[in-house]
Amino acid sequence: MPLASANLTEMTFELADREIQCFYEELQKDAKCNFVFQVVAGGHYDVDCFIEDPRRRMIYRKHKIRQDSLAVKVELSGVYSFCFGNQFSTFSHKKIYFHLEVGEEIPIFATAEGKDSALTQLEASCLSIHTALRSVMNMQTQQRVQALIDHLHAEDMNSHIIYWASSETIILFLVTVGQVIILKRFFTDKRANVTGSLYLGLQPFNVGSEQTSNRKLFGSQICSDIQLDHV
Repeated sequence: MPLASANLTEMTFELADREIQCFYEELQKDAKCNFVFQVVAGGHYDVDCFIEDPRRRMIYRKHKIRQDSLAVKVELSGVYSFCFGNQFSTFSHKKIYFHLEVGEEIPIFATAEGKDSALTQLEASCLSIHTALRSVMNMQTQQRVQALIDHLHAEDMNSHIIYWASSETIILFLVTVGQVIILKRFFTDKRANVTGSLYLGLQPFNVGSEQTSNRKLFGSQICSDIQLDHV
């Protein structure tokens, strides 16, 4: 994908696993190029990076690095490719920030051709303010990148905490239900054993009562037979 023609280009993009993504910029000979990148999220915060000139020659290549910067002078006019690779990662996506600055800064005060003129006090103050503002701008860029890294790290930690807490809640619920079922089954078996024992204890009493009644009937029958014999 082509980059917009500008002195400074900044962007943050996501690089999927097992993928290579390249950006292209047309550079002129003898132009100064300042290239900076940093991995802000994903995996072990590492990525492959390489730069190719218009003849497909490799002028820069690094493997599994988190951040780096490169300042070079262009030797050949043409389209240069700035590529990032995540082939070594099987499932981790990477978020990468980079900026590309091409060319020298245009002086804020134009001087007469072939003459060296001293700056007035007002111009010197303006130049000092301009330099300080550029330093502030660079510091703000670094702070934005660091804030993005911290934000993404906090979101990742929050997701891990939510998943862990949810897992613990589910496990605790299952353990509680299991304990209730086991205790309920234990008391149910004990109650069944007690009921069986009581039934077995009452059964001989009923049998004895039937035998006693039978004996009484047999005794009364014998007495009636004896009385008939006497008659």
